[in-house]
Amino acid sequence: MLFSNIRRIFNKALGQPAYAIRVGIRRLIANAHYIFGGGRSSPPESVTLFLTHRCNLRCSMCGQWGEGGVTKKRSLEFIKEELSFDVLRSAVDGMSSYSPAVTLFGGEPLLYKDCIALIRHIKSKRMHCLIITNGFLIEEYARRLIDSGLDELNVSLDGSRDLHDRIRGVPGLFEKILSGLETVRDLKRSAGKRNPLVNIQCTITKSNYHRLEEMTAVASRAEANSLTFHNLIFTNKEILEKQKKFDDILGASSDDWRGFEFDPGIDPQVLREKMDRILSGRYDFSVDFYPYLSRTSLENYYNDTDYAPSKHNTRCLSPWIAAYVFPNGEVRPCLNSTYSYGNIKDAPLCRIWNSQKALRHRQLLRENKIFPACARCTELYRY
Repeated sequence: MLFSNIRRIFNKALGQPAYAIRVGIRRLIANAHYIFGGGRSSPPESVTLFLTHRCNLRCSMCGQWGEGGVTKKRSLEFIKEELSFDVLRSAVDGMSSYSPAVTLFGGEPLLYKDCIALIRHIKSKRMHCLIITNGFLIEEYARRLIDSGLDELNVSLDGSRDLHDRIRGVPGLFEKILSGLETVRDLKRSAGKRNPLVNIQCTITKSNYHRLEEMTAVASRAEANSLTFHNLIFTNKEILEKQKKFDDILGASSDDWRGFEFDPGIDPQVLREKMDRILSGRYDFSVDFYPYLSRTSLENYYNDTDYAPSKHNTRCLSPWIAAYVFPNGEVRPCLNSTYSYGNIKDAPLCRIWNSQKALRHRQLLRENKIFPACARCTELYRY
């Protein structure tokens, strides 16, 4: 895990050296707070703004809108809830003093009507900004994304033409996305701009793990800056039952994890062979598997329900580093827990970040190193 993180930071440093140095320093400080801070932490290194729950796709493996997705079971009122541009602009203004990297996510963030205006405002405050998109609207927004000053365009792709369209359930989607990325490339060239960097994100699933090597040709055609294969996030009933103990202590729910309650259906030995073959190649872009696991760890990750990395040394540092702001304004330490540190409609993020609720959560987490649900959350491997 340490080697993988060093490699990812090194690859980031090659493309964005100043940003990588800043990230490295902040993570050292966060580690010190984890050890000595008593639950307090330095300002977040990164803030993810979930702009909307809405999405224009129904991808089979998605925990929000997929086959077992939890969002599609929610009320229309919940699904339509979004923060106003004024609230988000004010939050960004407050963040500018400590300048976190800002990720725009969803749902599909480009469905948020003020998405481009928000990117422009983030960049006017000299903060790093990236967006995670399913790519459906890239061609329509290509010029505006480039003109906004966006740093990174992260696009989800699951395979070559037939495979991606089958997983995403939209015929013609692959070519629509690639056409959009080619438009971004051409517009950057004509404007003499390097950004946004294009990062292809491929989630490994039972539907595509036999054909992962096809993604290198996809990334090459898109002239991407990087290609990252993400190991699947999944869980089971036993893990979620164990999680209830901590949810009861915190007065929270982890029911959103139920969108990831399924059998992964992946043979780790076959996956490892694919990984080795892909990583042995030479490309014009960086290639990574996240989290990068040894052969034994990969087998345990997919086959052992009790598996946690490094067993006794495992700890989750994410709540000391990353903040997640949801469409109702709640600031949460975890993607799939309802536990909230506070709401940006009521107080600035910097005050919420070390609120009593934040300290209580971090202290309980540090005492236990991880919660049961953490075992299949890839954020566990990020820091």
